[in-house]
Amino acid sequence: MRIHLGGSSRQSLVIARGKLDAAVKGASAASATELSSHLFFAAEVLADNSSLRRAIADQSRDVKAKAVLVKDLFGKSIGDLAVALLTDVASLRWSATGDLVHVIEQLAIEAEASSANISNELDRVEDELFETSQMINDSFDLRKALVGHGSAEAKSALINEILGKKASPSTAKLAVALVKGLRGRSLEAAFADFLFGLANRRNRLIAVVRTAVAMSDSQKGRLASAIEKQVGQPIRVNIEIDPTIIGGVSVKFADELVDGSVSNRLAHAGRELAGQKA
Repeated sequence: MRIHLGGSSRQSLVIARGKLDAAVKGASAASATELSSHLFFAAEVLADNSSLRRAIADQSRDVKAKAVLVKDLFGKSIGDLAVALLTDVASLRWSATGDLVHVIEQLAIEAEASSANISNELDRVEDELFETSQMINDSFDLRKALVGHGSAEAKSALINEILGKKASPSTAKLAVALVKGLRGRSLEAAFADFLFGLANRRNRLIAVVRTAVAMSDSQKGRLASAIEKQVGQPIRVNIEIDPTIIGGVSVKFADELVDGSVSNRLAHAGRELAGQKA
């Protein structure tokens, strides 16, 4: 992974992503981008206040007390969906208090990626953000302006001027959030973190289907529709032909594996038989 987290924080990131999946399931693009904005806001607040970070990450603090703290901090500033997600995040374990900010930022990036995906623009956003990183990297004047002592508002205005009206709103939003929230990172490191978030969300929206024989377009379409109904967002189906599975299909999506192949059923039966003989 691009961001380097310790054991507890690494596992908490996995759990938090599952919570985000549930939060954006069936959401509109507008709802997902609003969630992203609220999470970026929360990350900024916690980044600027170490005592709040410690209070939320404190493992000895009661989960209910943390929920009250989150509501008191953010209840009047952000929506219920973001408050609920932050409450879930607060209940997790963290190797370091700073990891909390990194994870909330990643969730904000991925929520915006979900918004772009719902609008069928995730490919565009990934390409545009990468191109923006290259353009800034190649310009000494731009780099100097974006990492200098100028105000966050001035840097945001510069980014919007660079991107103009041709870029996706999601790209502009992510680029602005990036330059406003460097928090000691280089521009290269920040862009790498944001592009990692986009790539991770894409990976969670790809279903890898292993089958012994090629699927027809209609079969692929029905499978995609079934998975999209479960996920509540557009997904991409990648087909892998694997004669070793004999028959049936194996579907891997995000952190889930549904293996209905004949080879898997035979292997399971073999294990059962071996267990009976032991």
